[in-house]
This record gives sequence, C-alpha cells and structure tokens, in this order.
Amino acid sequence: MTLEYVGTVNLPPHVKDGGFDHAAVDSSRGRLYVAHTANDAIDIIDVVGERYVGSVSGLTGVAGALVSPADGVVFTSNRGENTVGMFGPDSHDVTRLPVGVRPNGLAYDSDRNLLLAANVGQPGVAGSFTVSIVDVATRALVGEVPVAGRTRWAVFDPMSRLFYVNIMDPPCVVVIDAAAGRLVRAFPSSVAGPHGLDLDVPRRRLFCACDGGQLLAMSIETGHVEKSAPLSGVPDVVFFNAELNHVYVAVGDPGVIDVFDALALHRIATVKTGPGAHTIGFDAARNTVYAFLPESHAAAVYRTA
Repeated sequence: MTLEYVGTVNLPPHVKDGGFDHAAVDSSRGRLYVAHTANDAIDIIDVVGERYVGSVSGLTGVAGALVSPADGVVFTSNRGENTVGMFGPDSHDVTRLPVGVRPNGLAYDSDRNLLLAANVGQPGVAGSFTVSIVDVATRALVGEVPVAGRTRWAVFDPMSRLFYVNIMDPPCVVVIDAAAGRLVRAFPSSVAGPHGLDLDVPRRRLFCACDGGQLLAMSIETGHVEKSAPLSGVPDVVFFNAELNHVYVAVGDPGVIDVFDALALHRIATVKTGPGAHTIGFDAARNTVYAFLPESHAAAVYRTA
C-alpha cells in the first residue's frame, strides 16, 4: 500500500523567482492552503473537487501555512515582513502581527490560543535566532524565546502541552514551554541539519528528517534516537499518517517522496514527483498527498492505493 499519482491541480504562474513552501489542510472544510512564495500569496485548493479556487495575496515572503481545525483560521508566516498573518475560512481579510526576524515554522496550541512562530533569524545579527509566542485571542506578541541557531520546523504536543522546534546548527530539537515563555530542554542530534518534523502522539515519538540524509524516530520524552533510516537526498517536509502508520518525506533533489513504515522505519516506496518538489501537503481524511512542483507551478496529487 503506497501512493499512486491520480492527477494535477494547476496553480497560478510564478510572478517572480522561487516556488512553494509549506502547506496545511483543513480536512473538515475541504481546503488546502499552500505558501506560494514566488507570488507572496497563499494558494487555496478545494481537496474534494481537486481544483484551485483562489489566492490570498500580499503576504511578503510567505513561508508557512497552518490551519486551526476547530474554527478554520489560517495562520501564515511572512518571512519578508517579519509578521504572522491570520484569516478566516470565509473571509480573506488578513490580520498581521509583528514577530521575530524571518518567521518560518508555525505550531499552535488551540486550547490556550498560543501560536508559535519559529524565526529563521539573520546570520550576523545578534539575538535574531528566536521563537515568537503570539496570544491569538488578544492579537498580541507575548513572548520571545532565544534559541541557539537557525530554526526549521515546529510542532505542538497536546499531551505535554509543549512545542518542539528543529534547529539547523547546532543540530538539535529544542523544547519550548510557551505558557511560561521559556526553553525547557534541547535534544542534540548526531545527524546534521534537522529539518522536517512531525509527531506520533500516542507512541510519544518525533519524526525528524535531517539534511544529513537520515530520518530519525526520536523519543519525545528523552530525545533518544530509537530508529533511523536513510533518505533519497536532502529532505524538507515530513508528515505522519496515523491511520496507515506511514511517514512521508519530501526530497527536492531528485524530486521524490520517500514513504516509510512508521513502526519499523523501513522505506516501503520512493514515489517520483518532480525536480525541486521539496514540499508536500497531507489530507489525513482522504489519505491524499499533494506535491508542489515549482517547474510547472502545479500540485501533483497522490492517493493511497
């Protein structure tokens, strides 16, 4: 059981150099939101009809997209303007809030209405490597936590109520208590460049894809690497399919999705996408994966067969 190509959704042509970045799916409302960085826009796909339905523009350097399942609010990280944005499922009026330097990864604690923005920072600018904490209810920046280096992706664990953020160098995963506004601990990585990150909540594991060409299954409690497996190249986005116990890892060069059995961390398939397709979106309700193709400004659609 793996991914089979079922079609393509054409998206707007690139306005400038670049391509796509992170994507998020609101399964209950049937919408996918992808950061079309080349267009400073979020493109929207109807995942039921598998068609493009519009864009939210004017988001300078947009890099991340995240959806709150409860109310359909979409969060964006706008790297070119040092803001996070938010808009509703039925209104595309964007509220912007200032955060740290070049926000990228996003994660959300819906119970406490706390949004974490992991900031890439600026090399040579002291204190620019941080994570920002935003109170969504009050639309206020309530915390700024320093970290040791450039951030990558972030996830929220609803059991511990802690955030986990990948740091490129020094390679590690940092654990953030957003309510207290502090860094709790850091898990060093023996593999260079932690990048994509996702979470298996029941089994208390993190899946961390590293630039060093390895996928790690780590204990969320201790950071101990329980299993590791080689990747087809330098990875980016990771998604965990809890229903099938599969892990999907996007690799832009050569342009594939590596599919792993999550329990054994054994690669069961390598699915061709396209050159530069370093980012994917995952619709858990429909077991569908979208790979974003920068050369053709389109999304290739894959479904579990």
